[in-house]
Amino acid sequence: MNLLTAALLLPLDIQIDPNSNGLPGIGQLKKIVGASMTVGLVLAVLALIISAIVWALGANSSNPHLAGRGKLGVLVALGAAIVCGASVTLVNFFWNVGQQV
Repeated sequence: MNLLTAALLLPLDIQIDPNSNGLPGIGQLKKIVGASMTVGLVLAVLALIISAIVWALGANSSNPHLAGRGKLGVLVALGAAIVCGASVTLVNFFWNVGQQV
């Protein structure tokens, strides 16, 4: 085995895994992140309700600008809810993809 082969194989032996008890306060941090997700979902629902009302008022008063803003608000609120709800799954998916590289 020459020096070049040894240098190329050396990085393959490193194994580092996440450590959930390495730092103090990890449990509290998980609770804070969970609470933030809850607040995000509640705000997304509030934004959806307000945007739907704006959309309805714009459509009812024949105001296309207001109706368009309401439609955009509905889409943004739904997108925010999707991101809040799927954030843990997305991070886990990309973590697993990164582990296979």
